Amino acid sequence: MMIRVGHAPRADRRYVTRPGAYAVLPLNGGVLLTVQLGERADIQLPGGGIDKGESSIRALHREVMEETGWRIAKPRKLGVFKRFVFMPEYDIWAEKICHVFVARPIYQVAPPIEADHQSLWMTPDRAAESLGNDGDRLFLSRYFF
Repeated sequence: MMIRVGHAPRADRRYVTRPGAYAVLPLNGGVLLTVQLGERADIQLPGGGIDKGESSIRALHREVMEETGWRIAKPRKLGVFKRFVFMPEYDIWAEKICHVFVARPIYQVAPPIEADHQSLWMTPDRAAESLGNDGDRLFLSRYFF
């Protein structure tokens, strides 16, 4: 069963289904996150959309690299959740289907290449308080606590 986090869908909106892959990345007592800069900084689990024809694992590797510059290994699925949100960068209302994995960060190849993203290390406690959406917080907390 897939859980819903956040607001229920609005009857007056048409939602586009947007599958994505996201990662909890623990290493040496910390967790690797990404910060999306904008009007306000949004701290997130690294990850993003799964392209048409792409597997969730391939998308996970690509998105983590784009948003953090890190290579990862041994991804293992923790679960899936959905949330209904407006995505201003695409000007759409989306039903985001979020596949969440845990993986091991191996090494940083380069700085993040995704525009307006920075990598960030936090303790799990601080990350649980700082993540910008309920689904990310839920899966990070389930993994660490």
